[in-house]
Amino acid sequence: MGALLKLVDVLLFLAFLLLAVVVPLIDFQEVFPKSFYPDFVIDLKRWYVAQSGDYLMAEAPHFVVGLIWFELLFQWPLLFLNLYAFLSSKAWYKTTCLIYGVSLVSSMSATMGEVVGSNRASNTLLTIYWPFMGLGVLATLRGLVPCSSKAPINGPRPSNGRKKRA
Repeated sequence: MGALLKLVDVLLFLAFLLLAVVVPLIDFQEVFPKSFYPDFVIDLKRWYVAQSGDYLMAEAPHFVVGLIWFELLFQWPLLFLNLYAFLSSKAWYKTTCLIYGVSLVSSMSATMGEVVGSNRASNTLLTIYWPFMGLGVLATLRGLVPCSSKAPINGPRPSNGRKKRA
């Protein structure tokens, strides 16, 4: 179980690191002025929309803009907390994984409801969005799994050789 947890932690770390860089470059273009970004980043987003058929990023409906603000103010800082906690082996790493995972699954549920329900999504777009749902589930499960595989001792404590005073 320990090796599996290490593998999951490494996968989560790589995903968090990638998202910490990609999210501000692509997603945040919907809420910040285009003048904040160099031309090649704006072109990168245009290329992504054209290749994937991501109509949500092209049209930016109000609920998507709201989810991007949620991502900016809540999820993106959690990515950095997760990265820090992983690198410095903090005990609260699984708590921040749980919080991030549940928030990602919640926001992806709204997104996937629109994408799947609209019948406008290409297979390419679904192939891009489903792994984010999987990442949220994986982060949530990582937050729920205890760090140690040792079972807690529920019996009496061992004696230290001295009698208690009354």
